[in-house]
Amino acid sequence: MNDQIKDIGMRLGYLREDLEIPVEEMAEKLGVDVETYKGYESGDIDFAFSVIYNAAEILGVDVLDLISGSAPTLSMCSMVKKGKGYSVKREERYDYKHLAYTFRNKKSEPFLVTIAPNAKPPVMNEHEGQEFNYILSGKTMFYIGDISYELNKGDSVYFDSSVPHAMVALGDKEAQFIAVVIK
Repeated sequence: MNDQIKDIGMRLGYLREDLEIPVEEMAEKLGVDVETYKGYESGDIDFAFSVIYNAAEILGVDVLDLISGSAPTLSMCSMVKKGKGYSVKREERYDYKHLAYTFRNKKSEPFLVTIAPNAKPPVMNEHEGQEFNYILSGKTMFYIGDISYELNKGDSVYFDSSVPHAMVALGDKEAQFIAVVIK
């Protein structure tokens, strides 16, 4: 597992312990078994974004507190230059760049997401709130619940993110989209 995943797991454990939340309770709140949750904290199991998002909500911290270990500091404006978002590389098919990582008390979490083509079946994720995705390039298949939509450049989807969902790149090229997760 990569060092970033291990660091996120370590921060997750420290915050949970500081709030005196038992491992069993945290696992239950995240909807996973205790062994899986322990794997998150040890950095042996990769996180879906929904796990990081839901854990931050449970712990009362910003998503970036878990991802980077540094709290956002700005409250009026956050500007991010092209290609300079805070990078979160969780697994081989997804690369996230957080586009408001220095802004505190956000009501939403904006990301630039790049998806590499991958023949594996999609991994469905779910988290509280709503989400808006806007396709910038490539062709994707968006899965939500039991339905799917093919999305191309310029297409968008707004959805209840508590319903299991996933996005995969179609063809042999990467796809990019803006994802705004709304709390």
